[in-house]
Amino acid sequence: MHEIEPYYNWRDNYIAADDPESTFFNREYSEFSFTNSIYDHLIHPQWDEFGSNTLFIKILMVNYESQYCIIEMLGEWNDLLYNDIMFLYRNVIEILLENEIKYFILIGENILNFHADSNDYYEEWFNNIDDGWIVGVNFRDFIIKEFEDANIDYFIAFSGEFNEIAWRNQTPDQLFEQTNSIITKRIGI
Repeated sequence: MHEIEPYYNWRDNYIAADDPESTFFNREYSEFSFTNSIYDHLIHPQWDEFGSNTLFIKILMVNYESQYCIIEMLGEWNDLLYNDIMFLYRNVIEILLENEIKYFILIGENILNFHADSNDYYEEWFNNIDDGWIVGVNFRDFIIKEFEDANIDYFIAFSGEFNEIAWRNQTPDQLFEQTNSIITKRIGI
């Protein structure tokens, strides 16, 4: 786990620690001191903690003009035991919403497990983005099944073309445009 780093090729475009509007503004990182872990597995120190015991994120891009955000995720998303969605929503998403972000791309290829509880925070998030959207990109099939079983796929779009996006080969704007194009076709606008 300690070798899984957040994607860093977009650092010329955006660094959350340099963004005065970010939850992670002025956060300092170490390349050598591994302080966070998921259960008994140390994780790379570049991942951001936001209150969860088992889920970590990295905000890879926020474009205030285009109103989108790209968040890479790592760990176990556990709403049942740790209420991870509450921490994510209250400590990260609400700040983005206050800054008029309404398009959210969640990169989930490093989500190893998901345990559902209620979908209240997902519904609140969804209701607060007006004509925006939340998309899960490259989540594992069994994780998507868990989201579907909990009816969270009503609030976050998963599967299909979203699981085939080669996002690392794109700029953040290209990823946003591709994702927006897919969701627009999907909902028939």
